[in-house]
Amino acid sequence: MTGKKSILVLSTLDTKGEETRYVKDRLADLGMVPQILDLSMGGKGAFPAEFPAKQVAQAGGGSIEEIRRSRDRARITRTITAGASAIAVELVSKNQIHGVVGIGGSTGSLMACDVMRSLPFGIPKLMVSSTAALPGLSTRYIGTADIVLFHSVIEISGLTDLLKNVIDRAVFAMAGMVEDAIFPALSGQGKRIALTMLGPCEKCASAVRKGLEKTGFQVIGFSAAGIGDRAMEEMIQDGFFHGVVDLAPGGVGEHLFGFMRDAGPDRMESAGKKGIPQIISTCSVNHMTPAKSKYKPEYLNRPKYHLDKHRTWIRLSEEELQQVARVFAEKLNKAVGPVRVLVPSKGWSAVDAPGNPSHDPAADQRFLETLRSLMKPEIRVLEVEANMEDPSFAEAILLEAETLFRAC
Repeated sequence: MTGKKSILVLSTLDTKGEETRYVKDRLADLGMVPQILDLSMGGKGAFPAEFPAKQVAQAGGGSIEEIRRSRDRARITRTITAGASAIAVELVSKNQIHGVVGIGGSTGSLMACDVMRSLPFGIPKLMVSSTAALPGLSTRYIGTADIVLFHSVIEISGLTDLLKNVIDRAVFAMAGMVEDAIFPALSGQGKRIALTMLGPCEKCASAVRKGLEKTGFQVIGFSAAGIGDRAMEEMIQDGFFHGVVDLAPGGVGEHLFGFMRDAGPDRMESAGKKGIPQIISTCSVNHMTPAKSKYKPEYLNRPKYHLDKHRTWIRLSEEELQQVARVFAEKLNKAVGPVRVLVPSKGWSAVDAPGNPSHDPAADQRFLETLRSLMKPEIRVLEVEANMEDPSFAEAILLEAETLFRAC
């Protein structure tokens, strides 16, 4: 490595001091500069940290004395996490750390990963957790962040040969991730376009990507299944992209109705706030994916398409589509940058192509009529005589992109 890389180590020195010291020593052995940030909420740390628990508590708006007296675990956890996040964000903004390693059990992993999620994409993040495999926790730890989750298998308690082996592998992994050759994430070559995609519009997404790449753009794809598109919105806010082709904004309706591809309340808003150009289409917007345990009896009688044995797309009703159209209009009308909406008239994906059970152009028209009636005049809503997966629809997207992204 060229130059020494500084690594922030997140741990609780009151409960994992011996193990944290080993992490620190091994990082130093490999030529890195470890900085310990103490997440302790109980007793005194086993050794001095670069960022002691007292400083962390103050940065979170509290005091370590209050935290140690309190029995409100949720509140004191929030205080320590907020303080640690504030410190970490400042260190990254000043280029004073180049990677983050955390070690912990359930609470330690939750806190450390909360801190990691406050940091931008591309900063190496590695969490060594003894609870990584517990049902539901891994998704909670990672969220929308680029965190490497390392299941220690054994408890992080006592420096046995097995735990040393786990920590050694984690430290070597971090050493590799902060190499100059892969850090930072942005090369600065070519304008970056975010692209949402799903299996039922894969042909369109692939054609659009290749077409944009031919004209010099970098195209970064996101699976629009609720997490990927949520992450995309955050990365747009962080300034990663110069434009967006949002082929599959179904997460807007999924949030409205509480279904499985819910992409959160901010879906389809970040590009508008940043003022970057966006092209919107409608793959998956006319279908829903409720959890099967939450099916209403009437869902069983609706047109549907089985993607596989685990996933079924169920048709939205005309009334539901109109509700989604109203939310689309509300969000897109706030945009301070240029917006185009392109809708294929012969089905919004491979799922509802002519001949498939959920093909319903009349219902799709209700969505389109509602959207047009509410959209501000400068936003063009174009209907293209094609299915989403027809080559001509991808060509229409690229034609709009040529105009819209030329100056971005």
